Amino acid sequence: MDDLLIRGATLHDGSGGDPTRADLAVRDGRIRAIGASLPVDAQQVVDAGGLALMPGIIDSHTHFDAQVTWDPYVRPSPALGVTTAVIGNCGFTIAPCRPADRERTMRNLTQVEGMSFEVLQRGVRWEFETYAEYLAQLRRSGSAVNLAAYVGHSSLRTWVMGADANRREATGEEIAQMAALVTEAMAAGAVGLASSTSPAHNGDGGLPMPSRLASDDEHLALIEAMGRSGRGVYMVTKGAQMPVALLEEMAARSGRPVMIAALLHNGTNPGAVFADLDAISAANARGRRLIGQVSCCPLTMEYTLASPYPVEGLASWKPALGKQGAALEAVLADPQFRAGVRAELAAPSTFRLFNGEWDKVHVVEVAQERHRAWEQRSIAALAKQLGKDPLDVMLDLALDEDLTTIFTAQLLNSDPEAVARLITHPHSLVSLSDAGAHLTFFNDAGFGLHLLGHWVRERGALSLPEAVRRLTSQSAAIFGMPDRGLLREGFAADLLLFDPATVGRGPSRRVFDLPGGAPRLNTDALGVHGVWVNGRQVANAAGLIDDAPLAGTLMTEFAA
Repeated sequence: MDDLLIRGATLHDGSGGDPTRADLAVRDGRIRAIGASLPVDAQQVVDAGGLALMPGIIDSHTHFDAQVTWDPYVRPSPALGVTTAVIGNCGFTIAPCRPADRERTMRNLTQVEGMSFEVLQRGVRWEFETYAEYLAQLRRSGSAVNLAAYVGHSSLRTWVMGADANRREATGEEIAQMAALVTEAMAAGAVGLASSTSPAHNGDGGLPMPSRLASDDEHLALIEAMGRSGRGVYMVTKGAQMPVALLEEMAARSGRPVMIAALLHNGTNPGAVFADLDAISAANARGRRLIGQVSCCPLTMEYTLASPYPVEGLASWKPALGKQGAALEAVLADPQFRAGVRAELAAPSTFRLFNGEWDKVHVVEVAQERHRAWEQRSIAALAKQLGKDPLDVMLDLALDEDLTTIFTAQLLNSDPEAVARLITHPHSLVSLSDAGAHLTFFNDAGFGLHLLGHWVRERGALSLPEAVRRLTSQSAAIFGMPDRGLLREGFAADLLLFDPATVGRGPSRRVFDLPGGAPRLNTDALGVHGVWVNGRQVANAAGLIDDAPLAGTLMTEFAA
């Protein structure tokens, strides 16, 4: 007897080919058979009635490293069709980590990934020190989705250099120690090495995240150590000092793919992202495997000036980093500080989130009744009404409300024609959900459903078979994930059943289910009828199933 039979589905098999009408049978976590009118002999029979059936979504850019230790369901991703999550992106991992560095690691995550220090304190289960011990903990605890884990550059630096990790370059001996750790991590089952040189990535007290202090020689040594394993992907969120030409050299010297983030369209410098993609295409033409991580979602963030992630990547904002309360308010009120911010925003840049597009910054919620009429209005409109500079309007309002005013900013990827070019580029990978991070700022965990609904059905930017391929087999091939990403007999039964006429993601809403009752933004799936991980159902039309099985596998074996 089979465990599952899905009858009469329209199969989008992940290859990008035309769909077919068929039944699909699952036994022992694998697809046993695909065909017309299979025998009805299964414990669970689902009449699809022509609904679309595809492989589960592979989310290649998540930050569930901490959350998975207290929430093996990695909410909200399984309900949004994700069956495999790659964790450790940007190198912001929690392993390896010595006990003496745990607080430093959590405080860095609080700053760089918009996480709550109190939530991390309450939630993270520190049952490991080394990277291999971390993987062992994940294996013991289980998860609702399959996991593949990078080893993180910033964690390697912190293990070797301690408090100096985000203050100076490493010595040759320290680089050798880090390279040895990479070798150990790859042997333990890492999917690759992740890093960041982005100026937006600051840690505790406004200091750069450790990997930003690494020299080119350090990056090369570590990627070469990864490459000696014969497998692995090097993932990096790059800053201006890391041109595509250097990343091509890394791919050449390691013989491994290089995944480049975060390629987003900037309305104030619209050609920059396409110049990077052109350079990536040229590198591939020379036989170097470079892939650009792009997003199909507009990057929109909610924030307060007490924790203003969108502007913290500005060099002129540095005097405010790490400050709280009265000390922070004094900086925000300083005319010289404001002048510096205005001057920086006046200069075009590719590598920053916020570019002073004040018509895209809105007041969401005020604390004082006398400001109620300002809600849902743009800072640009308020500035015009008040006859003030937009930066002054935002800062003055926040200061008047003890930095509790909630703003929202549409930062990048707001031009639909440009985004359509990004998501259909031959060397791009639709990704960048950041699931598990920035929990109170935004929630793009439903990026795959947004691609299937908004970009396929509503805008026609790509076909449904091609969108499915980009969410499934493309990632599986890049990472060397065996037997995943396609509907094939013998492959893992990671499945998403959905209605193409209604699929999408719902609006964001605030829930309070983090440790200690802390809030996060959540979004519901639209048009999803079922999600199965290794043949076991974890979600249905109502969302995550109560007491859903921890059906995921920790993936540690990857093809070359």
